[in-house]
Amino acid sequence: MNVFAVSTSRAATWRWRIVDLQGDIVEESPITFLTMGQALTAGAERLEIRRERDRPAPAQLPWHRRK
Repeated sequence: MNVFAVSTSRAATWRWRIVDLQGDIVEESPITFLTMGQALTAGAERLEIRRERDRPAPAQLPWHRRK
């Protein structure tokens, strides 16, 4: 997935979009930002949250006490 900054209005405000490898929009920011850099930074943070959430839990190995 990738993060893009887009300006969708004449007001020159920016939003981030998370886009999958097929080019489909996965998520878009609910708020606008004054600069492209702010939008990209916030989008990258959101993408990392998505990756952490979607990462599988580590395998649980049985624990045995030494005798």
